[in-house]
Amino acid sequence: MKKFSEFRVGESFYATCSISNEELEEYLKFSKIKNVLLENKIKNEQQLVSGRAILSRMEGEFTRLSQIYGNHIIFLGTDGDPSWKNRNTRFLKPFYTDQTLKLKFTVSEKQNIDDKFGKIVIDYEGSTQDDKLIIISKKNIYRIKK
Repeated sequence: MKKFSEFRVGESFYATCSISNEELEEYLKFSKIKNVLLENKIKNEQQLVSGRAILSRMEGEFTRLSQIYGNHIIFLGTDGDPSWKNRNTRFLKPFYTDQTLKLKFTVSEKQNIDDKFGKIVIDYEGSTQDDKLIIISKKNIYRIKK
């Protein structure tokens, strides 16, 4: 686990994961998403993964990184990126269950909040196993105990 003082702007961390059909089903039940593209399923075939499910898994993987896990950290929200007309996330290509998702997390900002807490801003990138970029999410803001 890294302490707040050890994080550096520009520093990146990496992980890989996948989302199974069963995990996607659990997410869709919990979130109550209703979308015809996500409902036309053929048993035992790869399914299209919703964008929010991808983002949820990315954040989950971020919190499990050895550099992060053990910190008192809270997701505060997202800020739009001025170069993207203040938008935060772009889904560039479809992603399907059981594909490998290669993740990159980059510290894009770091600020002191007060004597007890700091703020780190993390940019996410997700690519397929063959390095096709499928998602970019900028300015994910976390409060972290010093």
